[in-house]
Amino acid sequence: MLPKLKFLDRYLTLWIFLAMAVGVLLGNLFPDISKIFDNLSTGTTNIPLAIGLILMMYPPLAKVDYNLLPKAFKDKKIIGISLLLNWVVGTLLMFGLAVLFLRNDPDYMTGLILIGLARCIAMVIVWSDLAKANREYTAMLVALNSVFQILSYSFLVWLFINVLPAQLGLAQFNVSVSMKDVTESVLIYLGIPFAAGFLSRYLLIKLKGVEWFNRKFIPAISPLTLYALLFTIVLMFSLKGDKIIELPLDVLKVAIPLIIYFVFMFFVSFFVNKALKVPYDKNASIAFTATGNNFELAIAVSIAVFGIHSPQAFVGVIGPLVEVPVLILLVKASLWLQKRFYS
Repeated sequence: MLPKLKFLDRYLTLWIFLAMAVGVLLGNLFPDISKIFDNLSTGTTNIPLAIGLILMMYPPLAKVDYNLLPKAFKDKKIIGISLLLNWVVGTLLMFGLAVLFLRNDPDYMTGLILIGLARCIAMVIVWSDLAKANREYTAMLVALNSVFQILSYSFLVWLFINVLPAQLGLAQFNVSVSMKDVTESVLIYLGIPFAAGFLSRYLLIKLKGVEWFNRKFIPAISPLTLYALLFTIVLMFSLKGDKIIELPLDVLKVAIPLIIYFVFMFFVSFFVNKALKVPYDKNASIAFTATGNNFELAIAVSIAVFGIHSPQAFVGVIGPLVEVPVLILLVKASLWLQKRFYS
């Protein structure tokens, strides 16, 4: 039997669908909502939305124990496999799927690439726990991915969106991003919550102890990610009410490559680790870390660079909609594979 998933996480797909519906309803009931939205902006930044996006990123980054990093680097085999799967195989696979399925929809293709470049630092902890993975190794890999994202995300976005499509002769791919704009977005929407998470973890553990931090503080702030995500979705769909008829087909268009990515990435990771004689608990940690993506960061960067109305931001929302049911099935597959190959 599958281990118990928390109530909010278990029905995440349902909450996202409901948030979409509420957003469309608000957009139809209050046609002037876009004007209200614009009045709360300074320059290209909407203040409530920016706060929501930062809050969305804060809880997962507060959970990360960066003290584990020195220990992580001692196990060069595990770290090497994880880095290769996350930052080479995973990014190239999502890029390939984006080109294969969405080359005629450059905006959606861009959104999918942004997801592929954002490695998972949040829900992977849930999936790893459910699959009986090594919690300490999962935490170490999450810490590693957090640091790598801050250092490399803007460069990778520039490389995979501005350079590689041109090199492959994708003439219809006329999307380009400014590395400066992406770097600013990463510093705001990843850097600020990273600093806040690191400092709050350090100071609160010093004041109240690690037991209080993990058992009281973290459970109290964890729902912020979901609430902020749902707030963003409601706002996005309230501004997209006139295009709602087109959305079901677009959801399917984006969902297909995402499903293929999750399934392929998990099984490739699992069997590569199995061939390298990695124990099951560490294998599951690596496999789920490589399979998941940081949709929160992809959504934040899409909105900051392309705007809340953008197709890129819409693709980011589809990510968690698809991820939850697929990853629950992959948890079941992982537990079956444990019995089959690690008995």
